Amino acid sequence: MAMLLATGCALSNRGPVIMRRELLEIASSDRQWTGLAISREGRKFVTFPRWNEAVSISVGELLADGSTRAFPDQEWNRWFGSEPQNRFVCAQSVYVDDTNFLWILDPANPRFQGVIDGGAKLLKIDLHTNRVMQVIRFGAPIIHENSYLNDIRVDTRSGHAFITDSGSPGLVVVNLATGLSWRILDNDSSTTAEDIELTFNGHKWLLPDGTTPRVHIDGIAIDPSGEYLYYKALTGRTLYRIKLRWLLDENISARELPGKTENLDETVASDGLEFDHSGNLYFTAIEENAIKRRLPDGTIEMVVKDNRLQWPDSLALAPDGSFYVTTSRIHLGEGPFKIFRFTP
Repeated sequence: MAMLLATGCALSNRGPVIMRRELLEIASSDRQWTGLAISREGRKFVTFPRWNEAVSISVGELLADGSTRAFPDQEWNRWFGSEPQNRFVCAQSVYVDDTNFLWILDPANPRFQGVIDGGAKLLKIDLHTNRVMQVIRFGAPIIHENSYLNDIRVDTRSGHAFITDSGSPGLVVVNLATGLSWRILDNDSSTTAEDIELTFNGHKWLLPDGTTPRVHIDGIAIDPSGEYLYYKALTGRTLYRIKLRWLLDENISARELPGKTENLDETVASDGLEFDHSGNLYFTAIEENAIKRRLPDGTIEMVVKDNRLQWPDSLALAPDGSFYVTTSRIHLGEGPFKIFRFTP
């Protein structure tokens, strides 16, 4: 395991803020992972989206020896074109809620070639038994042809899940008691990618055909008070938030809802978002090989900057208050892919 002392400096109305954090390598893989979740007992779960044909399992549990085993079992991971409704087609995200249930999000869009009919779904797993407790399926008009359901947060207080769609910009809200879902903020400026170019290690990020990628709303987080949902596009630097009460208000119209969003100004191009228990919002600063955080007063601080953080992807808050982060190296297209730990 490697360890490095990282330093950073940020300016605020209180003067320079100096941060020192240790970045500890936890695991390495030659398979590309994105999502990461940690249970109350410290169990670690990862997703391997099927962005190429070499993916053998799409959801795994990371074991103490660094290996991964298919989770919840081999059958759910045994998709090769058949039974998409009962198999992981292209699992993207995992999330453990505050009651210690694991949620698995499957956009069912392998290699970004379109959503497989019957495949898009959200699973709830009981971690005491490792059994699937609930499956919520998504079809039209919730899912569009180019949809890519990307990240999820669950609010157990209201009994709803909130899901970003980075392929067809918008948010999906799910009533977990009834399984009913609906789309909001479709093609809104707050959920749509900005017209910017991202740069990694001095090189512009371009698609094989030379065009600039546009990835819409991606990272999402609920603040510890449960009042606000924070979100932003991956190819975008503007942070937005909206009160959960507006997302759940059946009387507010689609025309009125955009007026309830709040623009919190420019931050960084980021993939994953997550809050700590003190209300600080952490970003994976993908262009900077870094993790940053936004304090409740709006100050942006550098937390960790390290060249090993090649496209830091998903953040997960552990029970002890430390953070774990995956590196997915999307701009490089090859491994090794890492999981690191740092303590705020």
